[in-house]
Amino acid sequence: MLDVQDVTKRYTGKTAVDSVSFSTGEGRIFGLLGPNGAGKTTTIRMITYITTPDSGEIRFKNKVVGPWSQRLMGYLPEERGLYRRMKVGEQLVYLARLKGLDVPEAKKRIQYWLDRFDAGSWGSKRVDELSKGMQQKIQFIATILHEPELLIFDEPFSGLDPINSELLQSVIFELKSKGRTILFASHRMEQVEQLCDDICMISDGRIVANGSVRDIKSSFGRDTVRLDFSGSGTFISSLEADGLIRVVSQTTNTAELRLINGTASRRVLDEALGSVSDLYRFEVVEPSLHEIFVSVINSSRAAAGQVKTASGEQQ
Repeated sequence: MLDVQDVTKRYTGKTAVDSVSFSTGEGRIFGLLGPNGAGKTTTIRMITYITTPDSGEIRFKNKVVGPWSQRLMGYLPEERGLYRRMKVGEQLVYLARLKGLDVPEAKKRIQYWLDRFDAGSWGSKRVDELSKGMQQKIQFIATILHEPELLIFDEPFSGLDPINSELLQSVIFELKSKGRTILFASHRMEQVEQLCDDICMISDGRIVANGSVRDIKSSFGRDTVRLDFSGSGTFISSLEADGLIRVVSQTTNTAELRLINGTASRRVLDEALGSVSDLYRFEVVEPSLHEIFVSVINSSRAAAGQVKTASGEQQ
């Protein structure tokens, strides 16, 4: 459905995307991940034919992308683009007509999706009367109204509370079940892990990991320990000081620890039992996608000589 082949894009003094290749098919959710400035947005703009690559090729449905493919795509950019003084209903009709829908069909679909998002009465409201989360719902609706075959969502959950995030997530899964191809860019690793079938991690314009979420997580092994406990967590500091673990995350009563330097999980268990009042969970698991993301990006930057010193200077 979508095939990005050895694509490179350069701007003055900078290579934004460097020989990037990946592909995805119908009914799959593909995560495009990377830190700010990694080249994600540039890649998306080439897929949507907003800009073109300097070399390489992007094919959609076995044809090179162009003006013809834009009507078959829906793009929700990270930078929102609604007309703030225009009424919601009028704006959605206008955007739907740009994608080829006639007015009666556009209004029918608009009302359906407004109702789905608990926004049935918003049609007469101006955009600047809506909260950021409400505006996000409207732009999402505008993206999917023409029932595109490829959907591209860049940070789609921005500004949404947990309830509306769950609603949006259920709609994305519904679209997937209908055979839509979905390209999903986000910094929220927990949602990427829940949603995506496949991922591609980009750092400084280059791919540093690419494959199914399952395969990438398996390749890192089961070397992460998760604990829930009450009482003192000083054992964590001791283990870290001895170079036996690295703290991935820690709160008052929970911790996620990475085993390093050959440390056995039993060593962590023994130290925990000797320190905490109660141990409710001790689990050896694969690292989270967040941990993998941080590890892969840091390794890539270290290899490129871009590790920062404690003072913040770049080496």
